[in-house]
Amino acid sequence: MNSASLESDHEVSARMAPMIALRFARFVASSTALVALALAGTGCGKEVVRGADDPSVDSHALSTSLDKEDIKRALRDTLNKLRAAPVMGEWRTSNPKTIVAVFPFQNATSEHIDSALETVLTEAETWLLESQVVRIVDRRRQAEFIRDVEGQQHPVFNPANAAKYGKQMGAKYYVTGHVSGNDERSQDMRRVQYFLYLEVVNVETSEKLFLAKSEITKAIR
Repeated sequence: MNSASLESDHEVSARMAPMIALRFARFVASSTALVALALAGTGCGKEVVRGADDPSVDSHALSTSLDKEDIKRALRDTLNKLRAAPVMGEWRTSNPKTIVAVFPFQNATSEHIDSALETVLTEAETWLLESQVVRIVDRRRQAEFIRDVEGQQHPVFNPANAAKYGKQMGAKYYVTGHVSGNDERSQDMRRVQYFLYLEVVNVETSEKLFLAKSEITKAIR
């Protein structure tokens, strides 16, 4: 009797196993579909937009960091001042063309804007090249000259040695600058004020021949 009961239990288990497996598979499929639907729902209404198709994409501020619009406005201001400066007039009449080095802009803020400063440097260099009044030292070769001054152990740009780098490069002037900032917070607002400085320095005398400042303010409120 006990043996027969045991056999019946085994038979029931064997008969139920496929049904249980099928129900489990359906449960997994249903759960997967729900998760996929939920994920799709989170992206509902979102679209990818090109700035070329919608210029307003670049005009909206998304953070207190420096963006394309900030850089464009700041450089337009400072480079227009450089265009009218006496040193630029000297470069226009120089024959042969004056050699100028463009050195990194320093970050004197608490913000992570190093990539933005790299853009500032490149844009300033491009503007000078397009002006066609000076010759620019190739930035790819600057590392070699910096290594000659700083040595193999620490071949990193040091603003204090900018004049030495310029001499190594054969430049008569160098262009550089920095960004300083002021970060203020209240209970319901944060404001960051940036000050972009661009300067031109005589390599031989270390005389600062041009200095211009542009201001940028960003806020979260």
